Amino acid sequence: MKILFIDSNHKILHETLQKAGYVCDLNYNWTKDEIVNNIHLYDGIVIRSKIKITKEIIDKAIKLKFIARAGAGLENIDVAYAESKGIKCLHAPEGNRDAVAEHTLGMLLSLFNNLCRGNKEVREGKWIREGNRGIELFGKTIGIIGYGNMGSAFAERLKGFGVNILVYDKYKKNFWNNSITECSLEHIFEHADILSLHTPLTDETRYMINDAFISSFKKNIYIINTARGKCLNTNDLVKNIKSGKVLGACLDVLEYEMTSFETIDTKTLPEAFQYLAKSEKVMLSPHIAGWTQESHEKIANVLAEKILKLG
Repeated sequence: MKILFIDSNHKILHETLQKAGYVCDLNYNWTKDEIVNNIHLYDGIVIRSKIKITKEIIDKAIKLKFIARAGAGLENIDVAYAESKGIKCLHAPEGNRDAVAEHTLGMLLSLFNNLCRGNKEVREGKWIREGNRGIELFGKTIGIIGYGNMGSAFAERLKGFGVNILVYDKYKKNFWNNSITECSLEHIFEHADILSLHTPLTDETRYMINDAFISSFKKNIYIINTARGKCLNTNDLVKNIKSGKVLGACLDVLEYEMTSFETIDTKTLPEAFQYLAKSEKVMLSPHIAGWTQESHEKIANVLAEKILKLG
């Protein structure tokens, strides 16, 4: 079986497959035209986020048995069309669930305790205590939307903090336990102090977090997005930060990211982003929540195992 690697991955992935007898072609620098012109030679392809696997590419892939994405989301694959052609679509959210959960918690604790500002001020010779008085997580109610790998891992990390954990997942039922309360979205609107988003990007979740959604919360809230940038409307977020409805935000992802997630010129981004970049109520990171040394290896191992199971 021949496998085309379109994006670079941890070497464990191709080395494991090669040991099992697979032929792995590591063509990380191929253009889209080169991929389209050669895809008919391959039984499988491994990608991250370099290109979208569209109907055009799938129609050329006459031998293709699987598309494997070394990451959590599948939004850059036309999954429905691929599956209609008998092509399996694999991904590895199990590989970076722990990294995302830890990063989400880290951003929230940093925001609540003014760690970025305090660190900067001390380095500048300023010793400001009262101006950096923090907020405790203990006793807060956290609403989690999406209880897949990421949402459930985040809920697990929250167990020791003395918080109330409310979870809503439209497509899962009866997952409650002693640590979390499975509930409706309306219940989260009524009780949450903090909202953490852990959904894939689909037509249903695109700009789900907008002005109307935020206005539905009874309390003024904090918002965390370590899912996908386009699940949240940045203009609406800024509007609600300015009004005080949103007390703060932790954003690892931005709606302005391109498909690859690799580069973004923040200097050219619109006014809404410039506001976020200057606001001390906002924590920002460059789409690295799932981007640890350990997750790089875990993703490769998870994906290798899934490919090998296909036979």
